[in-house]
Amino acid sequence: MDLATIDYEVKAGVAHVRFARPEGANAVNPEFSRDLRDVMLEIEWDDTVKAVSVTAEGKVFCAGGDLKEFHGAGDGLPRLATGMLTDFHSAIYKMNRMVKPFVAGVRGAAGGAGLSIMSSFDLVISGESAKYTMAYTRAGVTPDGTSTYFVARHIGLRRMLDLTLTNRVLSAEEAESWGLVNRIVPDDDVDSATAELAQQLADGPSWALGHAKRVVYAGYESVLEEAGEFEGVTIAEAMSRHDGREGIAAFVEKRAPDFNGE
Repeated sequence: MDLATIDYEVKAGVAHVRFARPEGANAVNPEFSRDLRDVMLEIEWDDTVKAVSVTAEGKVFCAGGDLKEFHGAGDGLPRLATGMLTDFHSAIYKMNRMVKPFVAGVRGAAGGAGLSIMSSFDLVISGESAKYTMAYTRAGVTPDGTSTYFVARHIGLRRMLDLTLTNRVLSAEEAESWGLVNRIVPDDDVDSATAELAQQLADGPSWALGHAKRVVYAGYESVLEEAGEFEGVTIAEAMSRHDGREGIAAFVEKRAPDFNGE
């Protein structure tokens, strides 16, 4: 891949995605959106990837949309935004539908589209001094980046309206208590903690973990009977596979499971 704004490599079953435009606060623009789409395509079709770690260079995870570039587009801005969001949203849809867990590590700040994309990842590790804000209406625009889907589900409608209409800034502790992030670590440990958690997932029962992700998302959107039926079908298939048989046997035999078999 020819990527200008993202660094990408795969090691030991983990795809390491790193936003790499620190001079622009890793802000979202058309180039970044295309790169993100291409990265998601690569992850989807690489069977060696079992889990994904997403971090960022510099002091800011992602400052949101690139307002300087937007301003420079003049009357062409609506067209630029439409094309950019086609790629940006496509990348998020693809990531969410993949049976591979994504772990994000946030240092500094996640604002606007940065908060949106952060909220679409499956698990989030936050630096202790990180800040979180919607920021869209401060710039006279409305939310994007699938924030109205993911952020609202994580925190609830009242809190979503609070963030959206007032541009309230949340600390890492508030973000954790609201359900936006999973855990907080020292700022200097964000990258290593994110990579370690992704590696832990990659080393686990990958089919079960990936399809557990799918079951949870599907169940959240389903009526009771549909959720239960999908759970039943999926766990039965898990039990027919090596990892399911091995995990059950290891528990009964009081030993560590070996999920690397076939």
